[in-house]
Amino acid sequence: MRNDAVHVTDDMLAKIALARSLPEGDRMQSPTPYRNIGELFAANVHAQPDKNFLSFVDEDGSDTHWSYSEFYALACQITAFFTSFGLRHGDRIGTLMRNDPLTVMIYFGAWFGGLTVVPINCGEDDERAAFIVQNSGVKAVFTNEEQAERCLSLAAGAGSVAVIQVNGTTKQGCLDLTEALKSTPIPKTLPDVPMETECLIVYTSWTTGAPKGVVLDQSNLLADAQSIAEWHHFGSSDRALCVLPLHHVNGITVTLMTPLYSGGSIVLTRRFHAQTFWQTLANEACTWVSVVPTVLAFLTERGDDLAQFDLPKFRHIICGAGPLTVETARRFDAAFGIRVVHGYGLSETTCYSCFLPVDLSPEKYACWMFECGYPSIGCPISANLMAIQDAEGSTLPPEVRGEICIRGTNVMKYYFQRPEVNRETFAHGWFRSGDEGFYRVGEDGRDYFFITGRLKELIIRGGINYSPFDIDEVLNAIPGVRAAMAVGFENNFYGEEIGAYVQAEPGVELSEETVIAACRASMPYAKCPKVVVFGTEFPVTSTGKYQRNRLKPLFTEWCDVQFREAKADKKK
Repeated sequence: MRNDAVHVTDDMLAKIALARSLPEGDRMQSPTPYRNIGELFAANVHAQPDKNFLSFVDEDGSDTHWSYSEFYALACQITAFFTSFGLRHGDRIGTLMRNDPLTVMIYFGAWFGGLTVVPINCGEDDERAAFIVQNSGVKAVFTNEEQAERCLSLAAGAGSVAVIQVNGTTKQGCLDLTEALKSTPIPKTLPDVPMETECLIVYTSWTTGAPKGVVLDQSNLLADAQSIAEWHHFGSSDRALCVLPLHHVNGITVTLMTPLYSGGSIVLTRRFHAQTFWQTLANEACTWVSVVPTVLAFLTERGDDLAQFDLPKFRHIICGAGPLTVETARRFDAAFGIRVVHGYGLSETTCYSCFLPVDLSPEKYACWMFECGYPSIGCPISANLMAIQDAEGSTLPPEVRGEICIRGTNVMKYYFQRPEVNRETFAHGWFRSGDEGFYRVGEDGRDYFFITGRLKELIIRGGINYSPFDIDEVLNAIPGVRAAMAVGFENNFYGEEIGAYVQAEPGVELSEETVIAACRASMPYAKCPKVVVFGTEFPVTSTGKYQRNRLKPLFTEWCDVQFREAKADKKK
């Protein structure tokens, strides 16, 4: 029996191999010369041993720094600890940890030794966290003092899983990592880890069904980091701010691996804080940062005057990992005038698959960001190809909506223990994203892609499909609306009807009639929300993705209502 038979059936091997490759003549600009992540790190240590690799700015304002050589030695020591603990190449470890330098060291220590990291969001509820621990088959879970008791309970339900505490007073039943490292020598050499070694299993964010474990190998991380660094022209003088959680591929691939690949530096924070964001950028002389759209919204709402911050080296903001509306992008641009390089990707493609070009003129930037109905997610990076396909796998022409599909060296290995899902996902030799979109050919001859929604979130009213993203754009442009989402809810007359969940600006009074009238001015009745629910908070994942489907229960009382267009409206 093949080692991967539990994940992939024999008939799918060729299709998955195709989806994870680029055609001859369409290779990356300069394929990575590194055999594994450890070799990449060692090359940086050799070239610039005393250069700052990681700085950590804690919430109390304290600042700690590690050079490339200092960090490398500590990560290698953790690799040696894994070996002494009995963990071998291919074994899996979990991390139930917040953003912390030790989290980063454990990741690299695991990758240096050929282990697979399974990051677990500390914000997951116990049921979901227990599922990840049990489903992934980790042999040990690393945790901090605050999560230790909880981690012991999770491990007890998964059989013989060790719990290793990294700080604080060690709880009974946990192994003390600090004490263990005191007797662990730093190894002189690292194992020779093949590039195809699995290194991450990242579980999807539970927004559209049962969670799936995305399996990434070291070649995936190297390919995506290289492409991101090349696209943005990052070099050794660049310094990235990491405000996103390290249990997600954005934090891992974009703000850990990409600076490492370019020989740059990382500034790690515990979490995002709008009140200290710009000051941290200035204090640490950061040149770029990766965020999600909700971060842009929070910063715009706060509205700091950037004249008070010294940001001469700051270049641009990378933004993706969630739906960005034209209105949010426009408000941020008007408030700060800092360029947002919008992009798109998924855990299944390691992280990013496309970006807006960084060298667009102000006029072209405004066109692609503000004037096309949606902010463009840009053009494919060198690690992958992109296409819009129909359900049968045929490529669609420009302007026609279909499923966003990706093929390349950053495409995941497979979903963990989900052969039936892998069959569907790789059915035509491409990775099928589940996102609806289209592309438009620019004057420069490049294909510019757009995302119009999740296929599983499409609202099907009376047999007609409506993209909630279309309606979101109209809702968020209404004066007085801070944020809003279209929601498809169950209806006994049309199958689904359209509602709107709206958060008003502070101090603004909005009525249902006002919102619906504004929508009717821009959209036909069938596409307009029929019901408006006002609220103060949106359900979001830890990375800022809105969880649209979790809003459906708010509209259950209208299940049996037949909404009809008034005759007076029909005449207009």
